[in-house]
Amino acid sequence: METDLTKLYQNRLIQVFDYIETNLDQAIRLEDLAKIAHFSPFHFHRIFKFISRETPNAYILRRRIEKAAVEILHSNKSLQEIGLEVGFSDASSFSRSFKKYYQISPSDFKKDHPFKYSKIRQLNSKIGQEYPKREEYLRNLNHLINWRIMNAKIEVQKLPNLNFAYHPIVGPQNIRMAIEKVMQWARPQALFHEKSKMITQFHDSFKITEVDKVRMSVGMLVEGDASESEAVKIKTLSPSKCIVGKHEIGLNEFEKAWTGLYAWMNEQGYSKAETDPFEIYHNDFNEHPEKKCIVDLCIPIL
Repeated sequence: METDLTKLYQNRLIQVFDYIETNLDQAIRLEDLAKIAHFSPFHFHRIFKFISRETPNAYILRRRIEKAAVEILHSNKSLQEIGLEVGFSDASSFSRSFKKYYQISPSDFKKDHPFKYSKIRQLNSKIGQEYPKREEYLRNLNHLINWRIMNAKIEVQKLPNLNFAYHPIVGPQNIRMAIEKVMQWARPQALFHEKSKMITQFHDSFKITEVDKVRMSVGMLVEGDASESEAVKIKTLSPSKCIVGKHEIGLNEFEKAWTGLYAWMNEQGYSKAETDPFEIYHNDFNEHPEKKCIVDLCIPIL
């Protein structure tokens, strides 16, 4: 159960995580992070490790490598350019760190289709399974394409600005808690009604980051004036042009749906924008006769 002290620490660290994410290309000092969180460096280091289960340096290195992996899969940038963008001083240090984390070099990671590297850390370093053989990979890919044709309507849309009230979390195990916090915030302000849309934005990829470390913002779209609280913040999503995949799917089909959508993006030659992908939900799956979600999967593109 969360204590008031834990909540205070978590809220202070939200600003720290945001700062790290926007400054991965720069030198990030412990003293600067501690100042943002209003702690001494020594106290900050202990609290950060308690909340995130990683030291600040380990977290920063992981985020640099994971961001690089996403760029490798979804952009046409050179490996050297990507390494510099995420804070490595030269190509050799980037390559060494990447290979230590993923057990594969950046150049080898880039050669094959991203579908092959789904959950690469779990496959390669945790349970020791080999990558799929080429024939199996092609079967899986064909199956994915056929499933996508049958279950998704995909189009490129220009979306308006979206006002998003959210609670930030780490790990899908905390989604229910985040929804409860947002509902507790919304109901007294009469912001939640039958037409309200719930939304989840993903700041990490489940294909790149270990599941319990995936950062998400969970909440709802709001119209009109609303006041933030300690637990619920408001930001504007400005996705402009998006690949939107409209689905009616079961809870166990989301990974397949996202994989198919990213594969479509690559097939069509689009590149992912800086804005993180998100899901907009149009129903309560518990009220669906087949327990399915009517949901839009959205990838902002350049």
